[in-house]
Amino acid sequence: MSLRLEDREAIRDILAAYAHAIDRRQWAMMARLFHPEATFRFGVIEGDWRGFVEQARGVIDPCLATQHQVGQTLFGFDGPDTCHTETYMTAMHTIPPGYPLTAVFPDKGLIYSAIVAGRYVDRFERRGGEWRIAQRTGLYDWREFRLAEGADLSDTPEGAAGYHDERDPSAAAVKAWLGQGHQRRL
Repeated sequence: MSLRLEDREAIRDILAAYAHAIDRRQWAMMARLFHPEATFRFGVIEGDWRGFVEQARGVIDPCLATQHQVGQTLFGFDGPDTCHTETYMTAMHTIPPGYPLTAVFPDKGLIYSAIVAGRYVDRFERRGGEWRIAQRTGLYDWREFRLAEGADLSDTPEGAAGYHDERDPSAAAVKAWLGQGHQRRL
């Protein structure tokens, strides 16, 4: 049983790292989260994981801010090296005027929040002792758009908001996580 607990924690680490990579725009981290031939489908974004990263950048990079939170996960182990999961998620996006991908979020001509609640349905595979995503399907359960005031954080004091580079205080945690025998594959 203890091995299953270790496996669950390793999978949870990948789920958490995915949310971090998206929100901090650490796109190179995706190579550590997906197997080389992994596939991804969520709304209009579909393809292999490398294509996903390019498409996701088109969706996320124009946002003023994002935050993805993962919730409960159901684990369905299918042998020692395959696990099917369902993970609930909530993703908040601050959309600017002139947002370019109107198939994802409409351009309302003003700053607003787009909240997406849904699930990641994944197939994880352990190869060479490492769990990674082999297939991801994202599902919408609901989404909501809200007028947002002050969402751009322009009046936030220096150092009080997160960054998308090495200035972010999480950089040390990410470097340590990646350095646990995984950096060789980045």
